[in-house]
Amino acid sequence: MNETSTLLPPDLWNERLFSGTWEKGPQATSAVIEPATGKILGKVALANAETVNSASLTARGVQNDWFNRPYDERATVLRRAAQIAEQHFDEIADWIVRESGSTRAKAAFETGLTIKALHESSALPSRSQGEVLPSTPGRLSLARRRPLGVIGVISPFNFPLYLAMRAVAPALAVGNSVLLKPDPRTAVCGGFVIARLFELAGLPCGALHVLPGASEAGAALVAEPNIAMIQFTGSTGAGRKVGEAAGRNLKKVSLELGGKNSLIVLDDADLDIALANATWGVYLHQGQICMSTGRLLVQRGIYQRFLDRLVTKAASLTVGDPAQDAVHLGPLINAQQRDHVARVVQAAQQAGARLEVGGAYDGLFYQATVLSDVQPDNPAFHEEVFGPVAVVVPFDTDEDAIRLANDTEYGLSAAIISKDVGRALKLGESLRTGLLHINDQTVNDDVINPFGGVGASGNGTSIGGAANWEEFTQWQWLTLKGEAPAYPL
Repeated sequence: MNETSTLLPPDLWNERLFSGTWEKGPQATSAVIEPATGKILGKVALANAETVNSASLTARGVQNDWFNRPYDERATVLRRAAQIAEQHFDEIADWIVRESGSTRAKAAFETGLTIKALHESSALPSRSQGEVLPSTPGRLSLARRRPLGVIGVISPFNFPLYLAMRAVAPALAVGNSVLLKPDPRTAVCGGFVIARLFELAGLPCGALHVLPGASEAGAALVAEPNIAMIQFTGSTGAGRKVGEAAGRNLKKVSLELGGKNSLIVLDDADLDIALANATWGVYLHQGQICMSTGRLLVQRGIYQRFLDRLVTKAASLTVGDPAQDAVHLGPLINAQQRDHVARVVQAAQQAGARLEVGGAYDGLFYQATVLSDVQPDNPAFHEEVFGPVAVVVPFDTDEDAIRLANDTEYGLSAAIISKDVGRALKLGESLRTGLLHINDQTVNDDVINPFGGVGASGNGTSIGGAANWEEFTQWQWLTLKGEAPAYPL
C-alpha cells in the first residue's frame, strides 16, 4: 500500500471511527491484517454500545435537514462520490486485494459495481415519489414515499465494499442518514473508503457514521430506538439473531443471508461452456460468496466427462498472494473459515464422497477442491462451505434435478445450462429461489436488479434496482381539503 495514498492516508483513519469527522474510538483497536501475508496494515478503532447510541442521536438530528435539501443536491453528492471513486479506482481495488484476499480481477469488478451503485442511486432523488389516489371531489388524496429516518447497515467481509455501498448509497439518496458497521476484518475497504468518498463529496456531517465493531456494536445497532431499519448481509445464523432482535424492537429489517446454490447442467449442454460457468461459480473469490455454486448437479449422461474436465481444471488453478502474483485463488479470510472448509471436506469423505483433487491447504491458501458422487445425506450436500470446493452430484431426469435443487433450507440463486432454453425455463419455474439464471452461473448482480432470497437465504425482501425505493422508505397517506368539514358529532 502506498503510504502517500491521496484517498486514505494512514494518519487519517488509523485508530479512528468516522462520524462526519475522524475521531478516536472509545476502546481497544483491531488490527487490519492482510490474510495473504499476516502483515498488519494498520489499526481501526472499535465502536461499542455507547458509540452506537451517540451516533444514532447525531444521525437522527441531521436526517431531516438532509432529506429537506433540494433533490438535485442529494443527487449531486452521490455523483461526486462516484467521480471520486473513479479517480481513486486503483487504490480502492488495492485495498480490497490486500484486506480481503481478493484477486485483482475480482477487486476491480467489485470496485466497478460499487461505482455503478453510486451512479444508479444518484438517480433516485429525481424519480417519482408516490402517486395520486382516487378520491371524492374537493379532496386530494396522495400516497408518497418518505424516508425511514436512520438506517443501520451491517455488512460482511467477502464483497466488503459493494455489499456495504449497495445499501448505504440508496439509503442516503432517498433522504435517510446511515450508521454503517462493516466487518472489522475489512473495515477499511468495506467502511472507511465509503466514509472518505462521501466526506469528499460533501455529504453533511453526521449523515453517515462508519463504526467497525464486534457483536456488541451490532446488537446495539439492532436495539437502538433511534434506528428505524436494519439492512444485514451475512451468515444465516447471525441473520436469525438480527431478525429476532429487530422484530422484538419493531424495526424494519432486510436480511440477505447464505445460500446452497445449484448450477444444473443438462445433458444437451456444451461441456466447455458448462465447465467455464462451473469454474467461475464455484471458485470465484475462493468460494466466499453467498451466491457461489454450492452444488453442481450434472445429468448422468455427461456426468463423467464433465467431472473429468472439472478435475483437470481445478488442478490447474493457481493459489497464492493476489497482491504479488496473477493467481486464480487468493487466501481465505482467516483460520476459522479455513478450518470450517477443511471440516466440511473431511466430513464429506467420511460420508462417502470421493475427493478427486485438492483438499489440502498451506496457511490460509486452500487448494481448489472437487468432491464427487455427493449424495443427499452427505453434509457437503446441505452445508454452505464458503470455500473453493466443488460439490458434484449426478441426476437422471429433470424432475430429479428439481428435487435435488429444492432439497435445501436456502433459496438464494440457481442456474441452468442447456441448449434448449424452453426446457431449462420450464425446469427453472419449479425451483424455489430468489434469483434464477438460464444459461449462466449462480454468481450474478447487475446493481439495477432486485436482489434477495427466500427461506434461510433471507426474509423475502430485496435490495437493488426498483426495490430500493420500497426498501429504504415507507408510505405516507396524505389528504388535502380546501377547508375542514363540520362532522356531525
